[in-house]
Amino acid sequence: MSAIEARFGGRLGAFELDVAFSAPARGVTALFGQSGCGKTTVLRCIAGLERMAEGHLVVNGRVWQAPGTFLAAHKRRIGYVFQEASLFAHLSVRANMLYGRRRARAAADPGIGFAEVADLLGIGHLLDRSPARLSGGERQRVAIARALLSDPEILLMDEPLSALDRLSKNDILPYLERLRDELAMPIVYVSHDIAEVERLADQMILLEAGRVRAGGPIATVLADPALPLSRQIDASSVVSGRIESFDEEFGLTTLMVSGAEFLVPGRIGETGTTCRLRIAASDVALSRSRALEWSTILNAPVARITGAEAVGSYQMVVYLRIGPAGRGAPLLARVSLRSWRALGLAVGDTVFALVKGVALAGAS
Repeated sequence: MSAIEARFGGRLGAFELDVAFSAPARGVTALFGQSGCGKTTVLRCIAGLERMAEGHLVVNGRVWQAPGTFLAAHKRRIGYVFQEASLFAHLSVRANMLYGRRRARAAADPGIGFAEVADLLGIGHLLDRSPARLSGGERQRVAIARALLSDPEILLMDEPLSALDRLSKNDILPYLERLRDELAMPIVYVSHDIAEVERLADQMILLEAGRVRAGGPIATVLADPALPLSRQIDASSVVSGRIESFDEEFGLTTLMVSGAEFLVPGRIGETGTTCRLRIAASDVALSRSRALEWSTILNAPVARITGAEAVGSYQMVVYLRIGPAGRGAPLLARVSLRSWRALGLAVGDTVFALVKGVALAGAS
């Protein structure tokens, strides 16, 4: 069941918006696209900060916007996290967080508790500090905590990591994963960083010039041959799976994905939990034979070629589905045109996908 049903259309100056999408009741729905495609405008429409000529918004069965109806922004139960933390400099971390609580609705159950939020975001030891004594990542975590303590039905995040350096981003991403996995609320996340989206998003809405180009589960959108994402030089696949076991002797985790088992270096989680892997298309080679006896490659699942197309003059993007029947997780490979022709490969062939490397993309 969708928690958010949104449709917005109209003009803002020279920019024209015409989008429609839905988001599930929990998890991260990423609005992704190049700068100027309308991501932030859509987020502001959901928040009630922009009012388009044509708009329809239903949240958890309640109409926030429709012809003749427009719920004012201050009456919408939203948590909004901006690019900059914008904390009150004269207040402590604790006081900044409690300011969010003052916006919570008057109810016997005011929602998530203060201590729970502090623990979820790992800021319990920072409560008595001033914002001036926080790092960029810490300030943003406090801003998220303040938003959560306002007891929102939706958490809106507008490129919350864009002002951070790569090290700070890596520090805060695990906390965003915890929000996704532990909060029973939808998160709409704006980003133009594909690595963030691959790691965090469950659903992806690809925007282009104010319109929805595509939408759906992250793994499906990334591997869609009709979209430009699969043809980028840094294209990758995201596969999710369940942890089956850990080999103490060799330090390898066995992960069961749809269609095959993967061996992943390190202990990546507890048995029975799920996680996701990022597999770069350039790290997938194709072979007619598994023949790994003289190779250091650990993963070579059987896969079916479902599509292929030339990129540039000398390379091919190959679309695969893991499993002999071609019904498993989608996978991308980027190979040379010479290799494609030398092996006589064609759509419909069954091959071995030699995966040279996998990267843990976080919990799933």
